[in-house]
Amino acid sequence: MPRVKGGPKHSRKRKRVLKRASGFVGQPGKNYRSALEFTRRADRYAYEHRKVKKRLFRELWITRLSAALRARGLSYSRFIPALAQAGIELNRKMLADLAVADVPAFDAVVEKVKPYLKSA
Repeated sequence: MPRVKGGPKHSRKRKRVLKRASGFVGQPGKNYRSALEFTRRADRYAYEHRKVKKRLFRELWITRLSAALRARGLSYSRFIPALAQAGIELNRKMLADLAVADVPAFDAVVEKVKPYLKSA
C-alpha cells in the first residue's frame, strides 16, 4: 500500500494548529507536534475554567453584597431569605452592582426588605 503524505488537507490542519499556538513560547509555538499537545491542554483548561469563572464571579458578588450589608448592620445570610419574602427578584449580580454603583437604589432595596428580616 502506498504511503499517503496528506497533501493540502494536512497543510491546512497544521497551519490551523500552529496559528492557535502562535503565542506559546519556544518549541510549542513553532513545532507542530508539541503545538498540538499544548493546544489540546489549553482547550482542556479553557473548558474547565469557563465553569470555574462562574463560581468565582458568584463568590465576588456575595462578598461585595456581604460587605455592603455589614456596613448597614445586616448579614447576608439573613438578607437573602428576606429578599425572597419581600418578592424582590434581583439576582446577586444586580444587587452587588447596585451596592457598588448606585448606593441610593441599594439603600431603597434594603429598606424594603427590613420588615421581612427575622431577628436572631
